[in-house]
Amino acid sequence: MATLDGRVAIVTGAGQGLGAAEAAALAAAGARMVLNDLPGPALDAVVERIRAAGGTAVAVPGDVADMATGEALVKAAVDGFGGLDVLVNNAGVLRDRMIFSMSEQEWDTVIRVHLRGHFVTTRFATAWWRDQSKAEGGPVYARIVNTASEAFLLGSAGQANYAAAKGGIVSLTLATARGCARHGVRVNAICPRARTGMTGELMGPPPSGPDPMAPDRVAPLVVHLAGPSGARITGEVFVVHGDVVALLGPPTVRSVFRAATGTWTATELDAALGTVFTAEQPKPGFVCEETLPLAATTFGEPS
Repeated sequence: MATLDGRVAIVTGAGQGLGAAEAAALAAAGARMVLNDLPGPALDAVVERIRAAGGTAVAVPGDVADMATGEALVKAAVDGFGGLDVLVNNAGVLRDRMIFSMSEQEWDTVIRVHLRGHFVTTRFATAWWRDQSKAEGGPVYARIVNTASEAFLLGSAGQANYAAAKGGIVSLTLATARGCARHGVRVNAICPRARTGMTGELMGPPPSGPDPMAPDRVAPLVVHLAGPSGARITGEVFVVHGDVVALLGPPTVRSVFRAATGTWTATELDAALGTVFTAEQPKPGFVCEETLPLAATTFGEPS
């Protein structure tokens, strides 16, 4: 069933991996596609594959973190197809390094492509939807699917830049969902596991037979959130891979301490926190490892 017939969707990072799989799935559902990645044959090949399958797609190459690229993407959707309904932010890079060895450029590059890249497209898409909402006198059809990562949940030791960017994307998702709800904008984030060119070195080669970490396994959730059923879902974060879709809960308050006299003393604070933090070797506590055992395999390896 073509759930997105007549809709217009932008996908960033569409030249390979997750972005290419998501673009193909959205096109198969009936959406007309505006695809972004850096200029090159990879992006052109995805456009041609969609067209060969009977879909509609155009390429708008460029650096996703440049304001001009974000503006050009929305303009291509509106001028070329008459509007914009869906934005899938996927573009990303890795520059893995321990924090004490990380260069300024390695930090800036990852934060720029992931977090600024999400901001740039969201800035122009939401501005257009807000104007449409005001013109129509009510909410419009508007969906954003952002790409976070379990790295922000786990505090990935060798990915301080990546984990920080992905945590920022979750916060951007929540703030956008709250700030744009009255205009009809629905914004959610996914934390996908997929074997792609970016993650292949980490995950290793695929197993024989169907790959549980194939990017195609992530695309159905993206189509669902982009479709009519997405109207009832906003400000949520999902972990998705293989046969798993897991909805994360919000952070919880772990413990509450109150000063007896209204002002903490060093002795009283040490005694209060000492009920939780003992003399044992400390370990990071604000992490979420519950997502790791959700599937029979973590990265496609034998369990």
